[in-house]
Amino acid sequence: MIAVHNGLPFEEISAQELSERLARGAGLHIVDVREPHEWFQGHIPSAKHIPLGQLPHRMDELDPQEEWFVICHSGGRSALACEWLEEQGFRAVNVMGGMMVWEGEIE
Repeated sequence: MIAVHNGLPFEEISAQELSERLARGAGLHIVDVREPHEWFQGHIPSAKHIPLGQLPHRMDELDPQEEWFVICHSGGRSALACEWLEEQGFRAVNVMGGMMVWEGEIE
């Protein structure tokens, strides 16, 4: 599914579909843009934690050749992150509903 946020298109995926792909062993790159207190309440085991406000200063930690699945609490901050990452030349996919609807593994 393609979404448009502030005029910039990016892909979206449901949290359920992402969970199913991970369960099938897909080696996906996930970045969690929630704040530290949210991250410590539980996160996807393979996710990289970069709070939204730090993303511009830490984008060198993300491989621009990879597709990044971006998650937050409900999908709003991750949509902003996807928009920004797409502007920087990354391939970003917003996880709709975020951790609020996540039913997959957490740590």
